[in-house]
Amino acid sequence: MDAREQPNLKRTDNTTLQPPDRKGRNLVEAIGQRLRNAIATGELKPGDKLASESGLTGQYQVSRTVIREAIASLRADGLVEVRHGVGVFVLAPDTGPQKAFRGLDIHRVSSIIEMLEVRGAIEIEAAGLAASRSSPAQQEHIFECLDMMKQQIAAGSSTVDSDRAFHMAIAVSTNNPRFRDLLESIGQQMIPRSLLQENDAEMSPEYLSQIQSEHAHIAQAIADGNDSAARETMRTHLRGSQLRYRAMMRRG
Repeated sequence: MDAREQPNLKRTDNTTLQPPDRKGRNLVEAIGQRLRNAIATGELKPGDKLASESGLTGQYQVSRTVIREAIASLRADGLVEVRHGVGVFVLAPDTGPQKAFRGLDIHRVSSIIEMLEVRGAIEIEAAGLAASRSSPAQQEHIFECLDMMKQQIAAGSSTVDSDRAFHMAIAVSTNNPRFRDLLESIGQQMIPRSLLQENDAEMSPEYLSQIQSEHAHIAQAIADGNDSAARETMRTHLRGSQLRYRAMMRRG
């Protein structure tokens, strides 16, 4: 299997990340769904305080860990707010533009793939528009982000921020602020590997070099003003990311 399909995801203690326990995940998802249903039906209303952790443990006959993870998933979706020392409270429904990008479940590779598909719908067109509309100064900034990532790879440090900055620079270069706003709504989870491990530097150099090469082709197409090539190189890059995570999903 080549570097495109197998990112070397490790923790900082040099142990390979293991798939989550399926039974435990099923329990978390089941409890989370029951709480979501209670909120959706109005059984739990905005401002209501959830039962204590021990109360929920007794109510659902599961461990404290399951309850904590279920609450964390609701919190990630913007359904509840944790007030430390007070309790967990139901929030009013969020209809803002960021709602669609909340709740990425890092325990489900399929959730990451869903987000990458949405990114493709946004960023392939953004790359084409950047090739047609970007100014020399904007193109220069894209290459600066590319060079920063190159330096970080050489230094063995995290490239997550420079990777995200590269994609944001392209969105800005469309000169349509909506592209930037959409990517900002996705947030840090835009670069999935930042959520799967504690230290990006633990990834294989081959994998990072592949990402860097894909970025370089995108940047060059934009600088050449070749909108079709810019779209195609961005498509190849994001499709490669999907293939890498699909390979992870097949491995369990």
